[in-house]
Amino acid sequence: QLQLVESGGGLVQPGGSLRLSCTPSGFTLRNYAIGWFRQAPGKEREGVLCIATNNRPLFLANSVKGRFTISRDNAKNTVYLQMNDLAPDDTAVYYCARRYSYCSGDVTLYDHWGQGTQVTVSS
Repeated sequence: QLQLVESGGGLVQPGGSLRLSCTPSGFTLRNYAIGWFRQAPGKEREGVLCIATNNRPLFLANSVKGRFTISRDNAKNTVYLQMNDLAPDDTAVYYCARRYSYCSGDVTLYDHWGQGTQVTVSS
């Protein structure tokens, strides 16, 4: 069974932090670019950050620069999204997705997606 599973979402106060995890079943993340995307109600899905197979990050949204980082732990076969200084506008369902190529912000280029994890930023 081929799966991507996101975890780590929840409710946090503005200025708080969360660390999301993306863990696969049935394949090795090391061989793929892994992108984090998010979708808020009534809005299009947008790219957040992507990590290439050489671990070079690509920011897909200007609004998260300086606040979010992405990393890969090949031993754990997991990609992380560290989110700091969270704001209400960061509230969304966060998805990870794989691409057997370089990083891209085009959602149509990713061939497998997780089910998402809810992040809510509110006081």
